Amino acid sequence: MHYWRLSGFYLFYFASLGALVPYLSLYLKSLGFSVTEIGQLVAILMATKIVAPNIWGWIADHTGQRMVIVRVASLLGAISFAGVYVDSGYWWLVVVVTLFSFFWNASLPQFEATTMNHLGSETGRYSSIRLWGSVGFIITVAGLGPVLDAHGAGLLPGIVLALFVAIWLSSLMVPESEAGHLRLDQQPLRKVLGRPIVVALLGVCFLMQASHGPYYAFFTINLEDFGYTRSRIGQLWALGVIAEIVVFLLMPRLLPRYGARILMLTATGLTAIRWLLIATFAANPAVIVFAQTLHAASFGLYHAVAIYLVHRLFTGSHQGRGQALYSSISFGAGGAIGSLVSGYLWTGITPESMFLLAAVASLCALGVAYHGLKEDY
Repeated sequence: MHYWRLSGFYLFYFASLGALVPYLSLYLKSLGFSVTEIGQLVAILMATKIVAPNIWGWIADHTGQRMVIVRVASLLGAISFAGVYVDSGYWWLVVVVTLFSFFWNASLPQFEATTMNHLGSETGRYSSIRLWGSVGFIITVAGLGPVLDAHGAGLLPGIVLALFVAIWLSSLMVPESEAGHLRLDQQPLRKVLGRPIVVALLGVCFLMQASHGPYYAFFTINLEDFGYTRSRIGQLWALGVIAEIVVFLLMPRLLPRYGARILMLTATGLTAIRWLLIATFAANPAVIVFAQTLHAASFGLYHAVAIYLVHRLFTGSHQGRGQALYSSISFGAGGAIGSLVSGYLWTGITPESMFLLAAVASLCALGVAYHGLKEDY
């Protein structure tokens, strides 16, 4: 099993995410964009996940060449992102964000399917590989805060571009999984999508990521408004991901002991508590520190269970599209709508209202999980 080769891709991919998610809004703010425009650009970043993973997933499932797609998408993503150096106008950045995120968002779902295929019957080891993505996120999110404090947000594009190139280089190291070429006789995809448990799972995923929209788009700006420094904000982001890593390390024991349903109910419930705390106590550093530890549930626990269930429910030649649907419905549609609505809530009502609505979305996810995830996995 190619542990370090697989881990290396996650390391650099999520390092780029650690640079983009917390600090893209600061970079756009430094260019003079309004909160609404920032919300729109972040929403585009998320929205391409609705289309791109499904297009590339269909190609991967029909060709079996998942890693070829990952390599091509990673390279084109890096080339497209370089367009930020051409112009900094709003409409030009709309084009650049649309193009680079179309390719960047296409690679991860196919790499997830490749990883699960390499693991074979040892799917419980997924978390020990995926945690290196969390390590990469921590390195950039904690390291960039002081750098941007000292030198300004204008450094961000160069750092992100270097990480995109590293993603492409690491993809060249990963061999194609033989399991990715298997074509099994099985029920059509539409019948898989018609199963109540699949509908419920995708609904939970959509609501959970919609609830993260305010966090990914505006958490950094919101804390700045409360007087937190960029260095401190970077540390808070890093704390959340450290908590996430702890859960990834524990998942091989948690999943067999408690089962997917109980763990998903726990994740959705704790996520609602997290957003309520951020909405109500943003000025209290101690409460925000505690809220960030709940990232262990809102992302770590939720994501590990979701990936496990997608792998169990979408089998054989549906694996690529299963991972693509998970990505597009949750991080794509959910993330885009959450980010877009957040921008309007911030300007139209209050920043606190964003996180209160996020808590409501999480509670809805809890309800859907309780009623829909009935089967024992």
